[in-house]
Amino acid sequence: MNERRTIEQILTQSLTIAVVGASKDPNKAAHRIPLALQQMGYRIIPVNPSVDVLFGEHVHDTLATITEPVDIVDVFRPSDQTPDIARQAAAIHAKVLWLQLGITSAESRATADAAGMDYIEDRCLMIEASHHPAGRAHGM
Repeated sequence: MNERRTIEQILTQSLTIAVVGASKDPNKAAHRIPLALQQMGYRIIPVNPSVDVLFGEHVHDTLATITEPVDIVDVFRPSDQTPDIARQAAAIHAKVLWLQLGITSAESRATADAAGMDYIEDRCLMIEASHHPAGRAHGM
C-alpha cells in the first residue's frame, strides 16, 4: 500500500467511487460490493460498457465519460487490464486507485504513484469500509 494516506483516511475523505467492471449479476462480487458500498452512503458510479443502469445509476462505458470528481476508482477487472485503467484514473484525476482482492499490478502501482494517487491492491473495499468507523459512518 502506498503510505500517502491510510485506508482510514481514504475512507473518511472519500464520497464518490467509480466501480470499473461493475456487474448486473447479483451473484457476483462486482455487484454485491458496490451495492453494499452504496447502502453505506457512498456515491457509486458504475463503469461497464455492456450495461445501461446499475444501482439506480447511469452506467458509464469508460472512466473518461465521467464528468464529476471521483475519489476512488475501484477495479473489478483482471490484473492485466489494470494498467490501462490506472492511466484512465490518472486522466480523470481520481485520488485513489483500488484493486480488489486477488488483483495486483506493479505497472498500475507505478502509474498511480506517478499521478499522485493513493494505491491499494488485493484488498476488498467493502470489507475495509465495514471494519473502519469512517466507512460505516457514511451510512448513518
